[in-house]
Amino acid sequence: MGTVDISLLQLLVGLLLVLIPGAILYNYRTGIVGAMFISVARMVVQLFLVGFYLNYLFAWNNIWVNAAWLLLMTGVCTIDLLRRIKLSVKLLFIPVYVSIFIALVLIASFFLKAVLNIENLFDSHYFIPVCGILLGNILSSNVIGLNAFYDGMVKEQSFYNYMLCNGATVKEATKPFFRAALIKSFNPTIASMAAMGLISLPGTLIGQIIGGNSPDIAIRYQIMIMVIIMASSIISLWLSMKWSIRQTLNDYGNIKMDNLTREK
Repeated sequence: MGTVDISLLQLLVGLLLVLIPGAILYNYRTGIVGAMFISVARMVVQLFLVGFYLNYLFAWNNIWVNAAWLLLMTGVCTIDLLRRIKLSVKLLFIPVYVSIFIALVLIASFFLKAVLNIENLFDSHYFIPVCGILLGNILSSNVIGLNAFYDGMVKEQSFYNYMLCNGATVKEATKPFFRAALIKSFNPTIASMAAMGLISLPGTLIGQIIGGNSPDIAIRYQIMIMVIIMASSIISLWLSMKWSIRQTLNDYGNIKMDNLTREK
């Protein structure tokens, strides 16, 4: 049994559902109705563009093209991440980019080779979807985690300096902020995993079943997807905090506030 197609007309009918949340938000004068419709429009356009170029990537299935796609998408993810949390792109691009890239390549390679036993790691039918889902979740977790980390460093600067003055190393003084960022970033993921299957059915599982795979295969894929998402997100966030903090401290371990372009 194949997947039921959704025509453009059916898609337009489905998009009418957006009017319901739009009406509720407008009724309560939330001020975000325009932003919501713009986001939906951007999503539709961007996904159609993704579908367009994925057809070519799958047809070419070229290692160099796929590697270039990975490098480019990692850069886009890094810039979007730093802009969302209002940190200096110029100062922190390299440490955050390298952190995301290492986590992405490490976990994707392990999954594709050790778990799926794919002969060609850069096979676009596996490599691009896996890296794409990892990048999306890395972005979400890093936005929350890095924002919490630098918010804590700025707001609790006196506590941080107090620890340094009492003989703590930079590693020891920043440890509470690492802890708080990791907790805030991954509590939602942990809660989501605990409820999965009992309360919620995730998109990957539903997509596989609708696509014709048996529930057994879909469940195994979903378990591994959640594991690699969590592993890559935690590794990338930990490395991003570890390496980016070096760019924001002076020789005495104090925060260089001029290098943090955050809103007051």
